[in-house]
Amino acid sequence: MDLTRQLNTAIYSIKEASKIIMAVYHDDFIVSTKEDDSVVTIADLQSDKKLREILLNEFPDYGMLSEETKDDKQRRQKDFCWIVDPLDGTKDFVNRTNEFSINIALSYKGEIVLGVIAVPVLNIIYYATKGQGAFKIVDDIVTPIHTNAKNDKYTLVVSNFFFKDEEVNNINNYHLIDKMIRCGSSYKACKIAEGNAELCIKFDAHTKEWDTAPSEIIVSEAGGYMSDIYGNRITYNRENVVNENGFIISNSYQTSKNFFK
Repeated sequence: MDLTRQLNTAIYSIKEASKIIMAVYHDDFIVSTKEDDSVVTIADLQSDKKLREILLNEFPDYGMLSEETKDDKQRRQKDFCWIVDPLDGTKDFVNRTNEFSINIALSYKGEIVLGVIAVPVLNIIYYATKGQGAFKIVDDIVTPIHTNAKNDKYTLVVSNFFFKDEEVNNINNYHLIDKMIRCGSSYKACKIAEGNAELCIKFDAHTKEWDTAPSEIIVSEAGGYMSDIYGNRITYNRENVVNENGFIISNSYQTSKNFFK
């Protein structure tokens, strides 16, 4: 499956959305609360509008699922579906940690075949397409990325704002973890994909498809592994978009096996 056109469009759209987000980030902005008690800013909404405009103008027959647009379920009738988080890590954005991201993924019949993650403040874009490896773009220079081969003394990456210390009690074989670092948004998965950490685990059902979709293919194409916490494959463009069984992201399948719940 040749996804060159889709990838180029996704990268272009994520660059345009990054410009919008950074313009807001360097200015004053109002923080609002949604019905689910999560926060939202004008940057989320403007990024969503730009991504929808570019992606759906170029691919009008594709479905789209976005955190910031009401889901009418029409996407379920489409083989291809864009899955988008216009600003992943809004709390990181509001608290100016610099570790928020923009997430774009493309699913085909429930499987992620393309993923792009931008970290606007750092001017880094990570991307992957099925069977083609994983890469990052820094200052327009493209380099391949790969997970590391560590099989002990793991580094666990956790959220800046949503990780509770008592969650470590749920981790099997916690003694294999050497250190824990905090990081925002899908940037956590990118750290694993480029070999700077080995493990990220989410036990609860507080993430949705747009939080994990691009991470899955970027990590897997970089040599890593991602599943739910029971070792099951995660499918996409579902009726229920909540990741009910959490997820585990690791530098290898063997690492994940060590920590399956």
